[in-house]
Amino acid sequence: DFSGPRIAADLGLNVTPRVQVVLGTAYSGTEKSSEYRDWVDNKDRPIEQTTTFERIPATASVKAYINSPGNAVGRFAWVPSRYAPYVGAGGGGMWYRFRQEGDFFNSETFVVRSDLLESKGWTRTAHGFAGVDLSLSPRLAITTEGRYDWGEARLDPRAFEGFEPIDLSGLSATVGIHIRL
Repeated sequence: DFSGPRIAADLGLNVTPRVQVVLGTAYSGTEKSSEYRDWVDNKDRPIEQTTTFERIPATASVKAYINSPGNAVGRFAWVPSRYAPYVGAGGGGMWYRFRQEGDFFNSETFVVRSDLLESKGWTRTAHGFAGVDLSLSPRLAITTEGRYDWGEARLDPRAFEGFEPIDLSGLSATVGIHIRL
């Protein structure tokens, strides 16, 4: 399980009162330790590994509010709606790194060896999302969002020969602060 915290930042630019173009980036990463249960090395120690998995997307999206996010009152005042649900989709690029370091067991030769296996690079990504802004004031809101990212990349064949592409897809749920300028 490579679930872990995600930190993200978005910049929304209004195209119409209910549609935004959103530029965003995020970081999610985790590190997990593992151990072979049925085997030990030549010194009777556990065969252990550490796996690190990181993702950093850079995306552009279109975000559409289902209801009006607020109303202009005169020329200089704007009153936000209490709740403003939205949906959106987009795409971009995603940098990833998948790294395994430690001892590896060859079940054909029964040899244990230490190694570092790593694959990293950029790939295309797409995503869909839905959420709601809960206004606290004309300039401040709490945002909750569910997002699904799609993406996969070929692993570096020098380290992971014969492996299927790595699945970079995943579901995330976020709660954040929405600041209106």
